[in-house]
Amino acid sequence: MIAAPALLRNASSHCASLGSRLMRLLFLLVLLVAGLAACSSAPTNHGEVKGESFHSRELLQSDSNRMATLAMKQNLQNLFVIMDKLYRRNPAEWKKTATSREAAITYVRIAVTERQPWHELQGKRDVAALSLALQPEFEGDRVAAFIYAAADMLITSHGGRTSFTLVDGLEPQHVFNAARNLEIANWILNSRKAASGQPLLLSNQMSEEANNLSFEREMGKIIGRLDLIADYTTERYRRSVIGYAQGLVAGPFLQFLPVR
Repeated sequence: MIAAPALLRNASSHCASLGSRLMRLLFLLVLLVAGLAACSSAPTNHGEVKGESFHSRELLQSDSNRMATLAMKQNLQNLFVIMDKLYRRNPAEWKKTATSREAAITYVRIAVTERQPWHELQGKRDVAALSLALQPEFEGDRVAAFIYAAADMLITSHGGRTSFTLVDGLEPQHVFNAARNLEIANWILNSRKAASGQPLLLSNQMSEEANNLSFEREMGKIIGRLDLIADYTTERYRRSVIGYAQGLVAGPFLQFLPVR
C-alpha cells in the first residue's frame, strides 16, 4: 500500500501539472482572441465617397452634364493640390507672389475661378500662357504661372465653362487635346532646365533616399478624367446617331398589333 503522504504528494504534483497546462492553454487562447480581434478590426480610414447637396441648377443638367461638371471640379482641385505640393518643394516661388504660401495659393485660386488674368503672364491665356510659364527665362512665380495657365487651358478646352447644362456642348477633340497638353507640360517640367542648370521646378523625386511621385499621381488623375470625358462625349454623340437610325429602321416593325 502506498502511504498517505505519498498519495498526497502525487495528487499535488498532478494538480500542479494540470494547472500549468491549463495556464498555457489559457495563454494561447488569449493570443488567439487578440489575433482574431486584430484581423477583424476596421481598416485604416481612407475617406469615403460623398455626394453634393442638391442644387436647383441640377434640374438643367443631364447625366453627361453632371459628369463633366464634377470632372472639371475635381480636375481644378487636383491642380490646386499640385500647386500646394510645388510651393512646398519650391518655397522661393510663393515669395514672389505673397508673404505666405497660403496667401499665394488663395490669389491663384481666385484668379482661376474668377477667370482673372495673371499679371506675370503678360495677358497670355490658354496654351500661350502655359508655354510662357515653362520657358527657362521666365522670372516670375513659376508655380503660380504654371497652375494658372494649366487651369485656363482646361477651362478653355471645355468651352470656357466650369459648369454645364442641357444647352452646353463639349468638343471631344478639344478635351482630348487638353489631356495631351498636360502630358507635354509634365514632360517639360521634368526634363527642361533653367538657365542655372537646375530643374524649372522641383516636383517628382527619385533617389536612393526616397521616391516621391505624388505630383505624378495627381497629374495622372487629371489626364485620366480628361480622356474619359473625351471618350464618353464622343460615344454619346455616336450613340445618338445610331439610336436615331435604329428608330427609323425599326419603327415600322414596332407597331402594336390589333387584339380584337
